[in-house]
Amino acid sequence: MSTEITGLDGAVPAGKIFIVASRYNPAICDSLVAAARETLAEAGYADENVPVVRVPGAWELPSIVQRVIEQPDVIAAVALGCVVKGETTHDEHINRAVSLSLMEMGIRQRVPIAFGLLTCNTLEQAINRSGGTVGNKGYEAAGAVLELLRLQLKIDS
Repeated sequence: MSTEITGLDGAVPAGKIFIVASRYNPAICDSLVAAARETLAEAGYADENVPVVRVPGAWELPSIVQRVIEQPDVIAAVALGCVVKGETTHDEHINRAVSLSLMEMGIRQRVPIAFGLLTCNTLEQAINRSGGTVGNKGYEAAGAVLELLRLQLKIDS
């Protein structure tokens, strides 16, 4: 008989979970941050264990995420931001570089890093994904980190 291990329930470890968020598109990003903080608070993480660090834009997310996950008391990071397609392919280069950097960093450092970067074609899509008709990806990103933390505890025990 096979056993299925999930991170949907169970204990979460003590430590800090940094939220690293873009200042660009502030209404969108502030909503993502609020949702992520709420999710982490519901899981038992006090405000002092959920510092928020603001970076200028999405491009800067990986360099600061790298710095925060190197701290010994940090158990995870949630990267939040929003890139809306413009008239050029600039957005594609940013989205690809940021997503690959965060993924590789999480694997290399063995620290859960949530990808909460909205990669939208329109501002309307971004609004809908930051508290509008599609929900709030800040909740989902923080929830993914919590699930990974629970999985790590279960796998390591």
